[in-house]
Amino acid sequence: MRQLGFTRLTKIIWVALRYGLDEVAVTGAAASTGSALFLRLAKILRLGRKLDAPRGVRLREALESLGPIFVKFGQVLSTRRDLLAPDIADELARLQDRVPPFPGDQAVAEIERGLRRKLDDVFESFDREPIASASIAQVHFATLKGGKPVAVKVLRPDMASVIDRDLAMLRTGARLLIKVSADGRRLKPLEVIDEFDTYLHDELDLVREAANANQLRRNFEGSSLLTIPEMYWDHCAENVMVMERMHGIPVGRTEELLKAGIDLKKLSRDGVEVFFTQVFRHGFFHGDMHPGNILVGDAGPLFNRYIALDFGIVGTLSDFDKNYLAQNFLAFFRRDYRRVAQLHVESGWVPANTRIEALEGAVRACCEPHFDRPLKEISLGMVLMRLFQASRRFNVEIQPQLVLLQKTLLNVEGLGRQLDPDLDLWVTAKPILERWMEEQIGWQGLQAHLADEAPLWARLLPQIPRLAQQALQRAAHEPRRADLVPVLEKLVTEQRRLRRWLTLLSLGTLAVLAMLLLPFLIEVWRGQP
Repeated sequence: MRQLGFTRLTKIIWVALRYGLDEVAVTGAAASTGSALFLRLAKILRLGRKLDAPRGVRLREALESLGPIFVKFGQVLSTRRDLLAPDIADELARLQDRVPPFPGDQAVAEIERGLRRKLDDVFESFDREPIASASIAQVHFATLKGGKPVAVKVLRPDMASVIDRDLAMLRTGARLLIKVSADGRRLKPLEVIDEFDTYLHDELDLVREAANANQLRRNFEGSSLLTIPEMYWDHCAENVMVMERMHGIPVGRTEELLKAGIDLKKLSRDGVEVFFTQVFRHGFFHGDMHPGNILVGDAGPLFNRYIALDFGIVGTLSDFDKNYLAQNFLAFFRRDYRRVAQLHVESGWVPANTRIEALEGAVRACCEPHFDRPLKEISLGMVLMRLFQASRRFNVEIQPQLVLLQKTLLNVEGLGRQLDPDLDLWVTAKPILERWMEEQIGWQGLQAHLADEAPLWARLLPQIPRLAQQALQRAAHEPRRADLVPVLEKLVTEQRRLRRWLTLLSLGTLAVLAMLLLPFLIEVWRGQP
């Protein structure tokens, strides 16, 4: 094992030298420290090596040559546009899950190990040639006993040990980067690696991925916008996932979509609605919505409908996150930068002593260049990224789920405008945001919140007189706590007042219902012989 680790480390060092990553690191250190020594060292490192390619290209090619785990790391790293230089982020975003497949015999062995059954006992047929191969798993087509066509996702063998070994090396490199470079410290590489670690280990559990798919399927049950394949739980294990086989055209192939008669303008609007529905209605969203994970139905009931695949990465948002985002988006597009600054302070993401005027000015400086453009050219993802950049200047720690959200929003925007260059994202998104805000803080939201809290009030209200009496009795026997008596007496008074208000509210509700039902009852009475 030690020999294997040493061999791997040697290869990593050799690749880093070959692509000049050492020169990139030293140049970054020289830029951040202004050290003449680092500048001279950078020049020396370039001697005798052809390093004409831009640094982003060299980094991407180095990660590709190091194999699937490093490719995956580059993909995750590319989502941190709030931290990376644009040239590096753009180049890393080009990384694709096009990695060589592992042999079909190994896939069969993994499936039989996971399901604890022979392949022939589960499938009528199984295609040993994978239909798709990614950094963590690959997919084979098969047919279940009984004739049901399915797709079988199987993990690469021994991925856990490979991942743990490479992560340990990445952490070692990150610690070194932090020591030698101020830019390295700003990029927070250890935190990025920890985030990557979480994503990878989540993707190593295919039962978890199948559960994510089931949740999305329930959320969009009956929807005409998005379809999620059915999971076959009897044939799922930690390293194997069997799902309904879906047919469609990859969403990135616009020429094929047009030939199939797909309405691209509708498809682009539907994509925006799907995203905002996931975020603001469900608080549970597909976090890896790049074109390789999305099909479009080209026939039958799924025609012109999105089909989502690969559910290893999902994001969740609390009610607090959703409220914060919705109010920020609305404030941004109303150019109410003071409200944006106030939301930051109210959320606790910036120190309480932050000057609202200073933060307001920083947000304005970041966003005004965007808003001088027509609305259809404004990128919501870029606005959110600008928000994160402005926030970092005020020592705010951006939540990981919001970074994942921003990355997903950029994917959705890019996809939507690829399908329809004239897509006005704001026109599509604004009604969804306003409807959600009405549901949260309008009359409809009040009704929903009262309904949610009703069971708690039903249990609590009858207990208040007894609890207050017990507290008063204890206070009367404890002179040191006599100062509580006026407070408790006030509590009892307020409780009685609350009960009176609830009684009036109940009577008012009954009166309204009676008024609504009265015309119906009169018609029924008149209709009697």
